[in-house]
Amino acid sequence: MRTQSKLHRVQISNHSISVVPYLPTSTRQRRCCCLPAWVAMATQLQRLLPLLLFFPFTFLRPGKQHSRNGDLYPVVLLPGNTCSQLEARLTDAYEPPSPQCGAGKGRWFRLWKNATAQQDPNAAPCLADQLRLVYDPAARDYRNALGVETRVLGWGSTRRFLADSPANKDLCMGTLVDALERAGYRDGETMFGAPYDFRQAPAARGQPCRAFSRFQRRLRTLIEQASARNRGKPVVLVSHSQGGYFALEFLNRSPLSWRRRHVRHYVMASTGAGGFMLAVQGLASRRVSPLSSATAFTALPSPKVFGPATPLVVTRARNYTAHDIPEFLAAVGLPPLAVKLYETRALPVAMGFRAPLVPTTCVNGMGVPTTEALVYWDGDFSKTPQILYGDGDGLISLPSILALDTVIGEDPRQEYYRSVKLANMSHAGVISDAGALQRLVNEILRNVAV
Repeated sequence: MRTQSKLHRVQISNHSISVVPYLPTSTRQRRCCCLPAWVAMATQLQRLLPLLLFFPFTFLRPGKQHSRNGDLYPVVLLPGNTCSQLEARLTDAYEPPSPQCGAGKGRWFRLWKNATAQQDPNAAPCLADQLRLVYDPAARDYRNALGVETRVLGWGSTRRFLADSPANKDLCMGTLVDALERAGYRDGETMFGAPYDFRQAPAARGQPCRAFSRFQRRLRTLIEQASARNRGKPVVLVSHSQGGYFALEFLNRSPLSWRRRHVRHYVMASTGAGGFMLAVQGLASRRVSPLSSATAFTALPSPKVFGPATPLVVTRARNYTAHDIPEFLAAVGLPPLAVKLYETRALPVAMGFRAPLVPTTCVNGMGVPTTEALVYWDGDFSKTPQILYGDGDGLISLPSILALDTVIGEDPRQEYYRSVKLANMSHAGVISDAGALQRLVNEILRNVAV
């Protein structure tokens, strides 16, 4: 039987923050880890802080919700990383690493997700070569490998979000789509999808980024069309994980008058204001090359959230904080060009993470062991690090989640802000666990008129 717990919310003007403690419907196995005393104490304080802050306040009813089809506002969904499907076509300019990789030139084929190629030891190197990006110093931008053309499948629809397995359906908004359909939404009528090339990432203003510029134009048109098909109603924009970086950057680069006319509510699920440590570990192990992936630096811990006194990588010789990432990148052996790309393309975007100035609700999980720091004691970054765990959603740590309340919630220009934190909830569980899903759908349906 589910344990029903009260919702404790503090509401100041049109800003509200909620902590929702309940047991998720899916069973999760918690990992045990041994932490130094100071880490364990800090973690416990972080876990208790939201409840200590908000427990004394009275219970408030949720706002009015819409349930009839005619009352629905159109919704546009942006999925997380690797949830969009890609097709490719090889031209005569493509130079395959092996003859097999050049077969079938001139026709479109499934590039991602291609489970058959991933599992075939002969085809997997072809897939990797055709998926990679190349940084072009002359154009100051990322592009496909020479002779590889790509396109995103299913623009405007949620039907092509990756759903080749139950796990991917949960991760890629498929379960959320089902829930929205039960609430009355219909794909292509009141519900629309905005898949994107997940290999690309927004770049700092002034830096060429053809992929994101094209995405901006397409998303703006999609939102306008969704509104027009629904008697001019503004849309509810919903993102998960990496989709939040695309959605927030899109909003903040759109004219304020356009945002307020066309976006009724932005619901951002499982995105933090300060990145996460998995990105650090990928760069340290050299599993990710920033010269062949525009997203390599996107989710690195941000100096905007993690201060110079917070060690993220620990070695015998020195510690590295979010303010030391250029030095860390050099220490793991990345070339000077990669460090420059971080400083000029990715870091300004991270530092520019800010309130979108449209009604916004952030929904995040917490209470799951999450990487807070990596220990490479002997300085050998090729080895598996010791991991220090804290609180979070299993991917995003609690400080990155709590920073949303400051970066967005405390901006005086942000007229409406809600923060919903779901106890014992994972990164993917926010959009797939039955209890969390109901809360998320309620937020999408919520009347946010200010």
